[in-house]
Amino acid sequence: MGTLDTGVILFYFLLLIIVGILGAKKAKTVEDYALAGRNLGLFIYLGCLSAVILGGASTIGTAKLGYQFGLSGIWFVFMIGLGITVLGLFFTNQIYGANVTTISELLGRRYNKETRLISALVAAIYTMMVSVTQVIGMGTIIHAVLGWNMAVSMLVGGGIVLFYTILGGMWSVTMTDIIQFIIMTVGIFFVMLPMSLSHVGGWKSLSEQLPATHFDLTSMGWANIFQYFLLYTLGMVVSQDIWQRVFTARTTKIARSGAVYAGLYSFAYALALSIIGMCAVIIFPTINDPQNVFAKMSLTILPHGLLGLILASVCSALMSTASGTLLASSTLISHDILKQYWLKDISDQKFVFLSRMITLTIGIIAITFAIWIQDVLVALDVAYAILSGAIFVPVVLGFFWKRAKAGFYSIIISSLVVLVGLAVEGLSSTNPIMYGIAASMISMIAFSYLQSSSNIQQGNIAVEEWEDEQSAL
Repeated sequence: MGTLDTGVILFYFLLLIIVGILGAKKAKTVEDYALAGRNLGLFIYLGCLSAVILGGASTIGTAKLGYQFGLSGIWFVFMIGLGITVLGLFFTNQIYGANVTTISELLGRRYNKETRLISALVAAIYTMMVSVTQVIGMGTIIHAVLGWNMAVSMLVGGGIVLFYTILGGMWSVTMTDIIQFIIMTVGIFFVMLPMSLSHVGGWKSLSEQLPATHFDLTSMGWANIFQYFLLYTLGMVVSQDIWQRVFTARTTKIARSGAVYAGLYSFAYALALSIIGMCAVIIFPTINDPQNVFAKMSLTILPHGLLGLILASVCSALMSTASGTLLASSTLISHDILKQYWLKDISDQKFVFLSRMITLTIGIIAITFAIWIQDVLVALDVAYAILSGAIFVPVVLGFFWKRAKAGFYSIIISSLVVLVGLAVEGLSSTNPIMYGIAASMISMIAFSYLQSSSNIQQGNIAVEEWEDEQSAL
């Protein structure tokens, strides 16, 4: 790693800090801080949405899967893109026009305030755990590039993200995400992919040197593909950090189109990273840890300067996701818990300050957890398992089943089922997610029918109000 590459990365970090400070000038109201004033155009919205869904796990993880399974490595990020596409095509009209800030606020309207509280807690934990995974990834890159201690590397990477997120909220996140989206796109599609293929003699040479299994889209096995569907396709549909980006779009059309385009971008991203991983099989046929495939490829095939750009692009993917999930977690806590139960009459200015303090607290906790856990896959699997197993059913049935009333019980029961299942069967098991979805569905149906007449009457009123709002959109 040369001085030029180190300088490129340090300059990039400095640029993010400066942009974060500039973004702080725009964050004057609660809506500015949480949703960038609901005023983003298509390109900026597309860039921000793509940047937040494609984190370090997507980049490093897909290159690893491409090395191990070939083209079948696309399924991880493909399922993320599928989830975003489904959200754009089937849910944007319902959620965008509701004029809410969080997924929990929408669930509170559909069911009751208890559902809003418990869903906010579950979603806040999920988004914080995703932040943890990104801080671990940032620490890994900085440690490998600059040679700093792992804990110090995580403190620096997480601290930079936390700094600009606290200052300007969604406006700072938006401004930095556009820079990160451009760097990601240039770094992966226009530098890393063509240079990887060139280094192995092109696609024809790649197809001749690799076994046929590396060109089989199902070589990783249907069980793994289905697990990615449960974790990421379902998870994306009900993820607060994604919804919060949807709410930043200027119009419903922009929200819907941008989500679909972000899904298509994800498909291309998955293919590019899988091919890079396949090229690494030829260059490093016996690598010790496939997790290091992307970093080793970068260090081997790239000249100085471009190496710094590529590593900055990986940091970009990590930082954009970390900032979005930090903001999502703090918004859930401040908007759906503190303001609803203890600070109902707080002024707009004080609430912005409160949001910054909550973001600081969540960030410190996330960095602490990252230093403690230091395992991306453990944190990510637990986070998405809870989200898919506990939140998906109440959201979908809330939209499409008029009699649905038991969102609170559904979330409580399914969360417990998922956690117990993970403890019993292991964190890598798909079964707890399916158990959670089944428990969520059964409890939703059973409790919706078994509620007392008074609760049913209240539920009917809530449903009627909900339907009136939806029909007005």
